[in-house]
Amino acid sequence: KCQPQLAPPRPSSAFAPPRQHSDQPAMSAGIVEKRLAAIGLKIPKPSAAAANYVPWKRVGNQVFISGQIPKAEDNSLLKGKLGHDCSLDEGKAAARLCAVHLISQMREACGGDLDRVKAVVKVEAFVNSTPDFCDHPQVVNGCSDLLVEVFGMEVGPHSRFAVGCSSLPFGVAVEVG
Repeated sequence: KCQPQLAPPRPSSAFAPPRQHSDQPAMSAGIVEKRLAAIGLKIPKPSAAAANYVPWKRVGNQVFISGQIPKAEDNSLLKGKLGHDCSLDEGKAAARLCAVHLISQMREACGGDLDRVKAVVKVEAFVNSTPDFCDHPQVVNGCSDLLVEVFGMEVGPHSRFAVGCSSLPFGVAVEVG
């Protein structure tokens, strides 16, 4: 089983530039936040970087987000190795939690306005797994499905890769960027 464990804190999308002030209110303001509320999803404050990197980097109208790990509200981590001590459903839950942290970082990068996100471009996922585990795409669906649910069919669909690896930081089950 993927076991939550306490660990030290460890803290790709295109977006629109900030809205210009005008007499007309923006028609799409708050759409993403309304979706989050409708599904009862609380997005935590973004984690700070734990080493010599930044949690996100804006280049032009794109934001690149560093890898996010499955850290719960109590700072516990979803640890485990798929194909050994972590089930497919637990792996999907870990990937979904990574997506929650991706959204948190994106919210920060967009100045708090997730409606500025115009496309989730690419998801890059690593699954801590045994050599014979082959359901990496199903694990990463936990992330992809949430991004589409939150950002909608116009913005959320993305390209991606889902690969297995022999280990991940702190022994977590999944890392997604």
